[in-house]
Amino acid sequence: MTSDNLGNSGAGAGGLIGGFIGYVLFVAAVWPFLNKAGQPGWTALIPIVAAFFIVRAAGLSAWWTLLYFVPIVNIVFAIIVALRLGKGFGHGAVFSVFLLWLFALIGYFILSYSSNTYDRSRIV
Repeated sequence: MTSDNLGNSGAGAGGLIGGFIGYVLFVAAVWPFLNKAGQPGWTALIPIVAAFFIVRAAGLSAWWTLLYFVPIVNIVFAIIVALRLGKGFGHGAVFSVFLLWLFALIGYFILSYSSNTYDRSRIV
C-alpha cells in the first residue's frame, strides 16, 4: 500500500516544478509589458493584481477585471482586452486574438521585448 503513495509524489513534484517555471515565464513576460504600458511592472509578481493592471492598460477600469470570474463572459472579456491591448501597441486583430489571447505568454513576450511602443490614444 505504501507503493501507491510513492508513485504519486513524483507527479506532485513535477507539477510543482512546472508551475514554478510557468510563473517565472509569466513574470518575465508581463513585467516589461506593464512597464511599457505605463503600469507598475512589479505587479506581475502577483498574478491577480497583474490582471487588474493589464485591464487598466487596455483602457478599462480595473473593476472590469471581476468579469474574469464569470464563466463564459470571461472568454469574451479576455478577447476584448486582447484586442484593446493589441491596438495600443499598434497591432491588428489577428495578432491580438492569436498572440494576446490564444497564446498569451508568447504575445506578451513579443510586446515586451520588441521595439513596439504603447500609445493609449490608439485604443479609442
